[in-house]
Amino acid sequence: MNETMVTVVGNAATSAEYRTTQSGVPAVRFRLAATVRRFDQASGSWTDAYTNFFTVWAWRQLADNVAASVAIGEPLLVRGRLRVREYEKEGVRCTDPTIDATAVGHDLGWGTAAFRRVSRLKPSFADPPRGDLDAAVRGALAPVPAGGAPDAAEQGERAPVLTPDLG
Repeated sequence: MNETMVTVVGNAATSAEYRTTQSGVPAVRFRLAATVRRFDQASGSWTDAYTNFFTVWAWRQLADNVAASVAIGEPLLVRGRLRVREYEKEGVRCTDPTIDATAVGHDLGWGTAAFRRVSRLKPSFADPPRGDLDAAVRGALAPVPAGGAPDAAEQGERAPVLTPDLG
């Protein structure tokens, strides 16, 4: 494929607008501002030169995650396919650079983040109905007796480790 892949470092200039297509596919759009900085030798300091604005589109699971994670002003890294569309509006020639995002993340050079994996349950024919817990899970969630849970040696095998999904 001869697509132009780019990685842009900038700040979210607008809030993430969440929508779904007519076929039900989640989509998010936001604007990303990337300001060029230059060192001014006369003053001995860094100054802002100009700002490029990109429209960023994210689709499907990435759209859900961006909508839940990105706010105006946050420093971001966006990777995706660059598309540049030229058009005329009221006699003025316009250019619209758009990025179809494949990855969006916070720029940790400016702060910290706490990653939370999103669990996606995919039912299969072997899965129990959604309204009922599997017997093994139900037993594992039962109250622990006063003497504590039996150790692995008493069970005759390795005890399962269950961790709650806090996401």
